[in-house]
Amino acid sequence: MSFMSYVPVIGSILSITSGNDCCGQMISVGTENGIVNFMVGSETLVVDSRQLRRGMRVAAFYDSSLPVPLIFPPQYRAEIITALGRNQQIMLNFFDGRLLSADRSLQLNIAASTDIKTVNGQNFNCSPVNQTLLVYYTMTTRSLPPQTTPERIVVMC
Repeated sequence: MSFMSYVPVIGSILSITSGNDCCGQMISVGTENGIVNFMVGSETLVVDSRQLRRGMRVAAFYDSSLPVPLIFPPQYRAEIITALGRNQQIMLNFFDGRLLSADRSLQLNIAASTDIKTVNGQNFNCSPVNQTLLVYYTMTTRSLPPQTTPERIVVMC
């Protein structure tokens, strides 16, 4: 599965309401640019199976290659949702053999303390090179490309 068309929206959950069926919900996320609504269904991957709640800081990814209704506020189908810490940043990208992202915007320096798991929460005991990774980090260097030692990596096997 290609994640290259996935776009993140980062913000805090303002409200959660029931969707059109019993398995779906609509969440409103407040961002720096306004409100964005997401449909969360049975196909949505919620990292760590965390219970979503009002006030939680999240990154919600939608597939930019899919059609969307032209309404305001914008409404997307959430493909992936993950909770974020206060200063935590996130990137979903393919990382090559040097752990450089495909768009060349981030270089990873893996530490012994970096938690590396699969999507279903299992330990990932191989090298994360040449994989699509969901990377959680807080700081980067000012070099080009920026470098970071991630706190956590989820390998999108």
